[in-house]
Amino acid sequence: MKVAIGLGAPYASNINDIQLENQITYVVEAERLGVDSAWSAEAWGYDAIAPLAYLAAKTSRIRLGTGIMQIGSRTPAMIAMTALTMAALSHDRFLLGLGVSGPQVMEGWHGVRFARPLQRTREVIDIVRMIARGERLTYNGEIYQLPLPGGEGKALVSDAQPRPNLPIYLATLGPKNLELTGELADGWIGTSFIPEHARIFFDSIEAGAQRVGRSLADLDLLVHAGTVAFADDLEPLIAPLKVPLAFSLGAMGSRKHNFYNEVFQRAGYAELALRVQDLWLQGQRKAAIALIPDELVLKTNLLGTKEMVRERLRVYQRTGVTTVSVFPAGQTLDERLNTLGQLIGLVNEVNAEVGETKL
Repeated sequence: MKVAIGLGAPYASNINDIQLENQITYVVEAERLGVDSAWSAEAWGYDAIAPLAYLAAKTSRIRLGTGIMQIGSRTPAMIAMTALTMAALSHDRFLLGLGVSGPQVMEGWHGVRFARPLQRTREVIDIVRMIARGERLTYNGEIYQLPLPGGEGKALVSDAQPRPNLPIYLATLGPKNLELTGELADGWIGTSFIPEHARIFFDSIEAGAQRVGRSLADLDLLVHAGTVAFADDLEPLIAPLKVPLAFSLGAMGSRKHNFYNEVFQRAGYAELALRVQDLWLQGQRKAAIALIPDELVLKTNLLGTKEMVRERLRVYQRTGVTTVSVFPAGQTLDERLNTLGQLIGLVNEVNAEVGETKL
């Protein structure tokens, strides 16, 4: 089992230049500690690629992924061009993480209809792989036709060096999208993940993989394991982490389309998820946060003593998770790195128990 980190929230409106620079230092030091991959996000602020291009020049081993690049915000060819550029700059350490985002961002920010996300994802991957293999681009899909019919477009071959093994990860939550992940992707980026309910994700991924003669073991199953914090007293750790859970259930999407809320419903928290969403959308945010039970915070984060965190890591490993993505707690960069170092030590111990390689 490997460890991944995120670059925080580079799209936050209040982030400043010093915080961005600290993120770079954080990744450089995380590489030294043995972290396998670092992931950069995008929403409606900074993009996911530029920080990774900078990091490619500052690092030598850690893999660099988009977690995620929004499908629909770029043409498939531009996604491929960007990925091939990043692969070249990083000496093939780049991981192309893709996701459909949601209608509020796609239609409100990019002006792109959030239509047929499943088919769009399939066609984007098809086109990106064609370009990465160095093939001449002719494609007749339901969404994309290349070259455009009836015009002057020419079927081109990329000038970039082919990279037929470019790794593609998908961030998916719904059953059909999870099946598509198993069928087409090299890895899965899992959010809203509770290891006790792993099969609500893995069954669908496995079904898609088996349809094309693959197995679950052919994919890197990267899941967000939340905040890591070590302490004997859990109470001060739990309360602040109820806020992001309530935000996911209530604010990450509209009432009609909140994919995170739907996941928690499938995991057996339907009544809670819908009630939190109702309160949040009514503006009763404190009441929504107060509804989040302590046990849900504990199941979606790595909190407590070293033994408690070690046991949670064992739970993740037993489900088949291959990479845990974490956010180490700490008021300063040094504190975060100290927390991260302790976690990596525990992951190494858990790996050793089953004969896996040390990070």
